[in-house]
Amino acid sequence: MSRCWIDGGSEFEEKISYARAVVDGDLVFVSGTTGYDYATMQISPDVVAQADQCMRNIGEALEAAGSDFDEVVRVRYIFPDRSDFEPCWPVFRRYLGRARPAATMLVAGLLDEAMRVEVEVTARLGSAQAPS
Repeated sequence: MSRCWIDGGSEFEEKISYARAVVDGDLVFVSGTTGYDYATMQISPDVVAQADQCMRNIGEALEAAGSDFDEVVRVRYIFPDRSDFEPCWPVFRRYLGRARPAATMLVAGLLDEAMRVEVEVTARLGSAQAPS
């Protein structure tokens, strides 16, 4: 299978030269994804709302790749403020509770101070076929 790139609609994808997701073989690699609503280019100041938007953005990339949250095998959560992680647990459980992927939480600065969480995942392609 050849490599396939999935565009997520972020202006940074073109500026920095990356893809929202890459399908390579039977794996889907979803880039670090923030809580921006790419339709409006708005971001909520609330970390839980940002976490939910992150997961919706990731879900769209997974679907475009021919995968879904049940196929996620690895997740990385990145928070500038470690105290923001626990309030987001219910959001992450709602999306990833069945998959129970290997997980890591990192504390690091993000590109913009408005960003309070960034999430990246690796998933199996699953039974669906990757887009051509």
